[in-house]
Amino acid sequence: MNFLRGVMGGQSAGPQPSGAETVQKLCDRVASSTLLDDRRDAVRALKALSKKYRLEVGSQAMEHLVNVLQTDRSDSEIIGYALDTLCNLISNDVEEEEPEENAQKTNSDDLAGQFAEIYIKNQENLTLLLSLLEEFDFHVRWPAVKLLTALLKNQGPQVQQIILVSPLGVSRMMDLLADSREVIRNDGLLLLQQLTKANAAIQKIVAFENAFERLLDIITEEGMSDGGIVVEDCLLLLLNLMKNNSSNQNFFKEGSYIQRMKPWFEVAEDNSGWSAQKVTNLHLMLQLVRVLVSPVNPPGATSNCQKSAFQCGLLQQLCIILMATGVPADILTETINTVSEVIRGSQVNQDYFASVNAPSNPPRPAIVVLLMSMVNERQPFVLRCAVLYCFQCFLYKNQKGQGEIVATLLPATIDANSISAGQLLCGGLFSTDSLSNWCAAVALAHALQDNSIQKEQLLRVQLATSLGNPPVSLLQQCTNILSQGSKVQTRVGLLMLLSTWMTNCPIAVTHFLHNQTNVPFLTAQISENLGEEEQLMQGLCALLLGICIYYNENTLENYTKEKLKQLIEKRIGKEIFIEKLAYVSKHELYSRAGQKPQPSYNSPEQMLFDHEFTKLVKELEVLITKAVQKSSEDEKKEEEVKKSLEQHDSIVNQYKELIREQDMQLNELKKQVTALTNQNEQSQTTITQQTSQIQQLRDQYNLLKVQGKPLESQHHIHNEAAQINGIQPKADAEEIGRLREEIEKLKKQHVALEGQLAEKESMIEKLRTTQTTGNAAEVYTNIAGEHSTELCKPVATTEAASGDNDSVAALMKITQLESRLTALDDENQKLKDQVKLFTDEKKTLNQQLASINSTVAILETDKRKLQQEVTESKKEQDDLLVLLADQDQKIFAFKNKLKELGEPVEDEDDLESADQEDDDDDDDD
Repeated sequence: MNFLRGVMGGQSAGPQPSGAETVQKLCDRVASSTLLDDRRDAVRALKALSKKYRLEVGSQAMEHLVNVLQTDRSDSEIIGYALDTLCNLISNDVEEEEPEENAQKTNSDDLAGQFAEIYIKNQENLTLLLSLLEEFDFHVRWPAVKLLTALLKNQGPQVQQIILVSPLGVSRMMDLLADSREVIRNDGLLLLQQLTKANAAIQKIVAFENAFERLLDIITEEGMSDGGIVVEDCLLLLLNLMKNNSSNQNFFKEGSYIQRMKPWFEVAEDNSGWSAQKVTNLHLMLQLVRVLVSPVNPPGATSNCQKSAFQCGLLQQLCIILMATGVPADILTETINTVSEVIRGSQVNQDYFASVNAPSNPPRPAIVVLLMSMVNERQPFVLRCAVLYCFQCFLYKNQKGQGEIVATLLPATIDANSISAGQLLCGGLFSTDSLSNWCAAVALAHALQDNSIQKEQLLRVQLATSLGNPPVSLLQQCTNILSQGSKVQTRVGLLMLLSTWMTNCPIAVTHFLHNQTNVPFLTAQISENLGEEEQLMQGLCALLLGICIYYNENTLENYTKEKLKQLIEKRIGKEIFIEKLAYVSKHELYSRAGQKPQPSYNSPEQMLFDHEFTKLVKELEVLITKAVQKSSEDEKKEEEVKKSLEQHDSIVNQYKELIREQDMQLNELKKQVTALTNQNEQSQTTITQQTSQIQQLRDQYNLLKVQGKPLESQHHIHNEAAQINGIQPKADAEEIGRLREEIEKLKKQHVALEGQLAEKESMIEKLRTTQTTGNAAEVYTNIAGEHSTELCKPVATTEAASGDNDSVAALMKITQLESRLTALDDENQKLKDQVKLFTDEKKTLNQQLASINSTVAILETDKRKLQQEVTESKKEQDDLLVLLADQDQKIFAFKNKLKELGEPVEDEDDLESADQEDDDDDDDD
């Protein structure tokens, strides 16, 4: 104890021990003392010496401090001292009191890295440290957090791998965010920042530990953009979790967290008092939005986030900041970049942005206001770059927007009383500021990108150069400025515009070649031996001349493909031409511009290439090289091959179309076959049922026919068929019985009349044959004598009656019988009509029977489908029960493991019994 008093207290007489000796004695005391108080005092002394004698304490006491953490876990004070000592050793902070000779011998960063490597060499040391995070004591938990943060700073990847395989390692760190002590929570944010750096696996684990919800809650509690450094730490952690991690980005979007970002950008109307912390916070918030909609993300994920940003009003809020006054320049620049990427490639967002107006008098479109800043050389360079990027994103895959911009240049749509986007672009294109020339040229090139219609429309634009001179076309004016030898940046911008304009537009190529001075100017530029600065210009001129060859339709006799190639071979040389052309893609700034769509340059002089133009050069370089190297014979052969290929393609397309049609017909026929098969099966079933019913009806009909009642049996069968089909007969039973009796009477009369008719016909025949012989009376007498009982009433005759009177009477009787026979025929016809009516009713009933049977079949099909769905639902329920049983087994196994490890675990039975005891206590009260 006297020794410790000497170390911790005042000076003692005699020579003082060196730092290494003191540390050695303290380490011996920590290792050999049996009393906890002695060990605690020794560790506290090591903590006091760890900053001044860092190397000695680290090299001698590291192992003893780890042993203290393992053996003295019950004493929070000594654990806290040990953790503070280790943190001093591994931290990169260099104290002023450290001796200069030590600082000269060992670099502080290297020393911290070496101590961190020694500590994590045994993975159990890090596992022990993670377990200390569960301690609630402030003097243990806080230094443990700081020590872990220091370890991650010095040995990040190694520590991350150990934490990944450690059970509940990430979960223990996430619990720090819920600590009520702000110091631990804030240092926990710093710890998670170090933990999530460049490790996608840990980022996903942290995200699924409900990190987004907790961090957004902290940001809201701390005041959002008006909050302090805690908000900044939360935003930095969110950026770590989502940058280059599409899984977390999708999880953030699916969790509806984008909607919670909108209140961050609700700034006050006066926009006064922008503190440095608020600017930093808002800058990070804008970066977070850009991470979600970055062009380097998968296209589907980006479009989904863009859609969510519009639906929740986030884009609208960003546009309000964009048009607000008093916003700091760096925030305005980052807001423009953010809006650019939110609308890039999204038609809905682009249409909304086109409708935004600035709060000016009169109101102007936001696009016009931004272009005014882009062509204003007094504006900051980064702001002008941001506006150009915004304009490019507005026109990206937006043919509607491209048409609107080009339309502002056409004579029919120019309004002299207002400033349009086209007027600003033309003004910037021909201004004295080279950066404005370049930006306007690139912006106009994006209005023509992949849009042949607008390329042709732009040929109509006429410019008034000066008073008294006729107007010239925009194409001609660009070539005039190009030939005047302006600045390199201006010429590069004009050449990029002309190359984009004439690519895949033969009409523009013809207009360009129609000017007799253009081709000689290009060949002269390419053939001259100039310095390195002009080599880029020569390459771009070679590119433009190659476009004139490749997209030439040979409409001008002096500048056909073949003549242009001969001119290159004579004036330049094919090899030199190709070498000049290849210099463009070899330029340093070319490769830099091709990395990402956003123009990012340190100075205006570096702005030479556009991202979309680099992709165009990469595509055209190969095509132009092949076109220049080909001879006329090769071109003819190639044209023949193209024609044959086109014919072949047309034939193939015809066959494809025929096969497609046949496939469609085949599919339709298959569907019809399936439907007919089903109908056939239903019909077969119906036929089988009806066959059995018809057989029964036939048997009944035959039985009735044998009994002599065919008509009645037919009607009876008709009624039975109706009853079988579930349809009631139309007539009542009494009416049917009455009709049956009448039919039977008429039937008997019909039979009698038919017999009488036959007898009358035979009698008439006899009368006709005997009338000529004068024996009619005798014949009639005989006939009357034979049939007096059947055909006529008794008639009084006299012996004096003559044969002529008998003949007349007979003829009158025949006439009466014929009239009666006609009446009977009419009645018979009526009966036949009634029979036909009954037959039609039977057919109608059969049709109704078929319809009912088809309805029954459909209902049976629906029943089978419902039964199948019920079966599938039962199967899914069984699967869920199996999963729940497996989950219960896993939970039971985990509880047993926790019990084996000595952790307190409450079973459900214990909880229920405890609840029951509480209820009993309440009842007693």
